[in-house]
Amino acid sequence: MGHMSARPLTFVVGTGRSGSTALSRVLNLHRDILSLNELLASVGSEGMPEGTLEGAEFWRLLAEPNPAFDRMIRSGAPIPEFLYPRGPGRFSADTTGIPRLSLMVLPHLTDDPDGLLDELAPRVRAWPRRPVEEQYRELFGLLCDRFGRRAVVERSGFSVGWVPRLRAGFPGAGFVHLHRDGPDCALSMSRHTGFRMISMLEEIHTLLGLEPGDELTPGHARELPPDLAGLLQDPFDSRLVFDRVMPVTRFGQMWSRLVTECLEHLARVPETARMSLSYEDLLDAPERELSRLAGFAGVAPDGEWLAAGRATLDPSRRGASLRLPPDELRALRDACEPGERALAGA
Repeated sequence: MGHMSARPLTFVVGTGRSGSTALSRVLNLHRDILSLNELLASVGSEGMPEGTLEGAEFWRLLAEPNPAFDRMIRSGAPIPEFLYPRGPGRFSADTTGIPRLSLMVLPHLTDDPDGLLDELAPRVRAWPRRPVEEQYRELFGLLCDRFGRRAVVERSGFSVGWVPRLRAGFPGAGFVHLHRDGPDCALSMSRHTGFRMISMLEEIHTLLGLEPGDELTPGHARELPPDLAGLLQDPFDSRLVFDRVMPVTRFGQMWSRLVTECLEHLARVPETARMSLSYEDLLDAPERELSRLAGFAGVAPDGEWLAAGRATLDPSRRGASLRLPPDELRALRDACEPGERALAGA
């Protein structure tokens, strides 16, 4: 049985747009798995600082809004992964801001995310100072007890860059690399608001000579062409993102870069603590692949869950890139070739 500890912890990592949201839905149906949906994406890199935190400081990291995500919602450019705005709640991107934990993590677990947030707040705030990773483990434990689960699986799209930090902070954790056919994945990225914005922000950083992740200020907007400068406003005009012409090959290159980086990170993880999972295999043989995944995550794959998993996965979600014009498909395959080669080699 995969990596066993007191409470098995598994991170599903990958480029995003690889069927990972559907996989979270399937994991959530397992009676022993606490499915943490987009936790890392929600807290961002500032959500896992080095060192120790008091309970109250840790709670602030979880309950403060994510400014970038709130700005996307205010601008009319949310991503489908944002669950909270779909149901009536007391938080709003326009007024209060939406707590990080409330946007995608809590609504995945309960129909009453506000109630769960209120239940967690006093308990977490009362925790003593300890390393941030221990605070997260306590949080996982608290949620496992609350929902009667005993193994934890966190899954965020676009999580490749997290692997070294998670390896260092959670040495006993297992890693599942979820990947998908390159051209299909890149095409899906090219139609996704979040990935379109990531690509535009990369373009902005390159034009300004900044490192990825460097903060962009209103001053930077003055150095950019209007179609890119507008993205730095709050709110921004969502048409800047939706209507921009972006070659799909750009997303093929992004996919190749991310997949290659992920494999390099995972090569340093002991073999017993990593597993590769292809989205296409998951669609072709859901029972077999979900059984393998359950075993790795430290739980039993019961038949009822496997049947529910099969029913949740949509086999028509494949081969979309084959409908591209031949020239475009050829160029996209070329852009994805380095990533496909790295995957085949792994």
